[in-house]
Amino acid sequence: MATEARFAAWAARTEATLDQALPSPDQAPGRLHAAMRHAVLGGGKRMRPLLVYAAGAVSGVQEAMLDAPAAAVELIHAYSLVHDDLPAMDDDDLRRGRPTVHVAFDEATAILAGDALQTRAFEVLAQAPADADIRLAWVQALAGASGVAGMCGGQALDIDATGRQQSLEELARMHAWKTGALIRAAVRLGALAGRAAPDVVERLDGFASSLGLAFQIRDDILDVEGSSEQLGKTAGKDAAQSKSTYPALLGMDGAKARLNELDASMREALSPFGEAADALRALGELAVRRDH
Repeated sequence: MATEARFAAWAARTEATLDQALPSPDQAPGRLHAAMRHAVLGGGKRMRPLLVYAAGAVSGVQEAMLDAPAAAVELIHAYSLVHDDLPAMDDDDLRRGRPTVHVAFDEATAILAGDALQTRAFEVLAQAPADADIRLAWVQALAGASGVAGMCGGQALDIDATGRQQSLEELARMHAWKTGALIRAAVRLGALAGRAAPDVVERLDGFASSLGLAFQIRDDILDVEGSSEQLGKTAGKDAAQSKSTYPALLGMDGAKARLNELDASMREALSPFGEAADALRALGELAVRRDH
């Protein structure tokens, strides 16, 4: 199957699993359920679920076994976006081309929706049709990527850096936690599903680390070069808030050069896997060359 067709099929599987995992607005508390569905369904690149399926493909894992971890990682991602967009955090009004949850509903509902999406992710993993040791490993990997040495810690570092210029080392650590940790977890979930050998997991971790940083650098570049309509979120906010970014610290040419280095690193990490890693290669290319 062609790569684009595989991605479309995987995205459709993810959408169906998410739709089934999220409660109906017809059930109480309906406003909370509607906010959860607003945050998750009908938009987004689904990069992290695609990484779960693509990493599982390296070990030949059946797609049905990857549905739960793919949905779980997207639920965690969606919760993080809901909370990041709050006035107390990034204070954004636009996400995925639509009003953010606190704008479409209210702040209290947005906080509760994020909380509920986070806990639902772990319910989905705990109830997945997989061996108990795999489910436990999934929970551990996703929890680690979401906590103080992952997204939450990265967001705290981002807040702490407000009003001052970060060094390249500080910026890299912040993004490795805030953005990279969940991307690494998505790849690890797919590898764990196939009980991948330690050397395979190590190579996939290296690929995912490069991918996470490449994704962020491309995001920084698009914030400068893209429009709000193109991105589906507010463009130019990094500069407006004087945030440290790779273009700000390295210059635009330097940021693009670093992106090319990461592209080469991803290719090298996947080189032993042949055609089995074609989907991961395509996702690496997408992270480097995407326009939104």
